[in-house]
Amino acid sequence: MSEAPRDLRPAEENDLEDGSAEAPLVSESPYDREMTILEHLAELRTRLIWSGIAVGIGMVIAAVFLTWPVIRLLTEPAEVQLAALRPTETFTTYMKVALVTGMGLAMPVIVWQALLYVLPALHTHERRYLFIAVPAITIAFACGLVFGFFVVIPAAVRFLQGFGGDIVTSLWSIDEYLSFVSTFLFWVGVSFETPVILYFLVKLGVVTVQQLGKYRKYALVGAFVIAAVITPTPDPFNQAIVAIPLYLLYELGLVAGRFA
Repeated sequence: MSEAPRDLRPAEENDLEDGSAEAPLVSESPYDREMTILEHLAELRTRLIWSGIAVGIGMVIAAVFLTWPVIRLLTEPAEVQLAALRPTETFTTYMKVALVTGMGLAMPVIVWQALLYVLPALHTHERRYLFIAVPAITIAFACGLVFGFFVVIPAAVRFLQGFGGDIVTSLWSIDEYLSFVSTFLFWVGVSFETPVILYFLVKLGVVTVQQLGKYRKYALVGAFVIAAVITPTPDPFNQAIVAIPLYLLYELGLVAGRFA
């Protein structure tokens, strides 16, 4: 009696040892789904709408409860009398501060909406890095704001008030002063994110700690160049106040990169 013909088919990769078929692979995340360009645009519109609603609500809350306290806080380092040089300057300045404060209040919603938009394009490990990076960048930015407000702004204001004080009487526009303070604090906050950025560049393999170590002299020169650009005063003392922490942040990024 002849044997039954043997199955000469190659074993399938998803066949288990007991002969049962393995379940088909499914997406590793519920976010993984191919979308058309129109779906991407619709998704972007939805995220922008929710972010705009959050900013509007934050601006209303700020205008009612927070704007005057924020203005008092920002004008505290200025020991001169601030003036409104145009009839509408006080009102427009008030609304600008309310808008910026409202954006600050809405920032958690804005960041979350941005994450929801970009998550489908990321792999699992990239999403994990992203969820770590967002809080770290936020904390670093807040540290920069604190450093700029309590250390750099008072030193810069004292220098500007005393420069030519025996000849010129200082009378500063409140709009110009708040624009100067907010712009400077923003860039100091951004510069404090250097260690976080360097850590993730090393973590993702874009650069190595050895390469960053070779760039120390360029980082030192770059720190003084950046300080010269963002510091509102031309004197070397205030530039050094900004440049030295910038270079130390670069060194801190090298230390953090070794743990990557």
